[in-house]
Amino acid sequence: MAIVYGGDYNPEQWPRETWAEDMRLMREAGVNRVSVGIFSWALFEPEEGRYEFEWFDEVLDLLAANGIEACLATPTASPPPWFAATYPEAVMVDAEGRQLTHGSRQGFDPSSDVYLAKALAITERLAARYADHPAVALWHVHNEYGCHNARSYTAAATAKFRVWLRERYRDLDGLNAAWGTAFWSQAYASWDQVFAPLPTPTIPNPGHVLDWKRFSSNRLVRNYLAEAEVIRRYSDKPMTTNFMTGSHADIDLWEFAEVVDVVSTDHYLGGTDGHVNLAFAADYARSLGDGRPWILMEHSTSAVNWQGRNRAKAPRELLRNSLAHFARGADAVMFFQWRASRQGAEKWHSGMLPHAGTDSKIWREVCELGARLGELAEVEGSRVTAETAILWDFPNRWAQEHEARPTVELDPQAVFNEYYAALWRAGITADVAAPDGDLSGYKLVVVPAVYLLSREAAENLRRFTDGGGTVLVTPYSGIADETDTVYLGGYPGALRDVLGVRTEEFYPLVDTTVALASGGTGRIWSEDAAADGAEVRDTYEDGTPAWLVNRFGQGTAHYLTTFPDDATLDRVVAAAADDAGVRPVAEAPVGVEVVRRAHEDGRAWLFCINHTAADAKVKTADAVIDVPAGEVVVHREHA
Repeated sequence: MAIVYGGDYNPEQWPRETWAEDMRLMREAGVNRVSVGIFSWALFEPEEGRYEFEWFDEVLDLLAANGIEACLATPTASPPPWFAATYPEAVMVDAEGRQLTHGSRQGFDPSSDVYLAKALAITERLAARYADHPAVALWHVHNEYGCHNARSYTAAATAKFRVWLRERYRDLDGLNAAWGTAFWSQAYASWDQVFAPLPTPTIPNPGHVLDWKRFSSNRLVRNYLAEAEVIRRYSDKPMTTNFMTGSHADIDLWEFAEVVDVVSTDHYLGGTDGHVNLAFAADYARSLGDGRPWILMEHSTSAVNWQGRNRAKAPRELLRNSLAHFARGADAVMFFQWRASRQGAEKWHSGMLPHAGTDSKIWREVCELGARLGELAEVEGSRVTAETAILWDFPNRWAQEHEARPTVELDPQAVFNEYYAALWRAGITADVAAPDGDLSGYKLVVVPAVYLLSREAAENLRRFTDGGGTVLVTPYSGIADETDTVYLGGYPGALRDVLGVRTEEFYPLVDTTVALASGGTGRIWSEDAAADGAEVRDTYEDGTPAWLVNRFGQGTAHYLTTFPDDATLDRVVAAAADDAGVRPVAEAPVGVEVVRRAHEDGRAWLFCINHTAADAKVKTADAVIDVPAGEVVVHREHA
């Protein structure tokens, strides 16, 4: 088998005489699969009910003749202009109550029955026509669900929200109890009184807002399932949709991952430590599929136009980024897009074939990457095994987005990023896990600001630790249940016994830091905590515990009462990993990423990725691997 390599192909943007050249250049670059049809609805159906597919027949026939597979998309992420003009009520309303208009993409209300009917109609036409086409290898349903329209506040959305709430709570007593409507005289006496949470005079009900976000995510899952059901009548080929694991937190991907045949994701590099976020996005994609290989559906060869400063990638960065995804479990490496567009909103977005043409850094690296993936074909199907998990939960993040919280400085995504980065610096490969997911295969579990923790999830962590596991828990974890109701009796609520600590009151820090006895500092947060069986490892200068370690059953629990500087956090992570018996797969300098992929038969490869400007050496039990500055070395281990 070959590693899948390619990108989004939009031939409709180019004259027909270009298509033959595309085929020749794709073969030259080693491309063996392209995604097609993603934004083609207006050409497939230029007028409502009138379809034109002959041009697309030609495209698919060309691909098949050239040995290139198609990942065939349903174009339902971007309805044509006639849709908004004919059905303005089916276009989204934003959180301020403003009716939006056509003119970009995602111009529809996910709760609209009209939208769904039109989406299913074009989906059925495509499925019936192309299910048996020899080029089609995979169905790509929709595109980036929830990107720009995760929540639409229409009358149709309100009606479906009420239905969803009835399914969840059965009656108004259950709803009122879950939302705590006794506060501020908000008790509902009729379902007709419940609306989408548009702006209110002051702080909105947290339970109401949280459930709205849950509903909006579930609405998108249901739309996917509706399209998938239509396709399945005609085709048994696998289906997927592209997540955005590194950046997009408006959809509960744990729920979504259960309904796709294979996990795929898009990732766009950003920030000074973009390679660390890339590692997280890849680890998360792998984890959503229970460790199975996954598809990198989109990433960029260089600049990304919507990031503001449109940073071009340095030489060799394209190769490092692509092989880092591959190292962490991707069996398909694809880009947006094949040719950089000449017009439109993304004309400054890089492509595999840039505006400069084939005499360019990007094209040379695209061809080199295709050749290297061809040489690594035997890696296909192998897996990454992690002994560490870091918890991530969407309702937990959504609850902490609410304005009613102890401090606006505590950002759960930032906390997660800090702890994931500390694991990355330590050379520890981590899976991403749901709080109520299966933790039995791990030695170390990191719990970063998991404020919203159900009793079932708390019991899951309790069993894990009692059975011999090690947990590392940050402040503001285990505080409230799944309805955002605070656990009483002292913090950290549901985890007090596991952590051996009790806190009476939080003391968020305002424009200051707190000194630690060890010489480090704490930021954002402090607590008036008392050890309740735990050993105190570090304190604030006044002697209040800052880092505690508790023996619980056969396991160990580490708890911090502040967010420490990186050096202090690295020491804590090292101590927790040592307690758990977790070790990196190789000894490497800081900035050199090392990940192992292996087959069940013992064949294994170490991917050594040097993100620094200096040559480096990676040491294993039986080898010293030279990794030049900025390069990727794949070392085949002996079985």
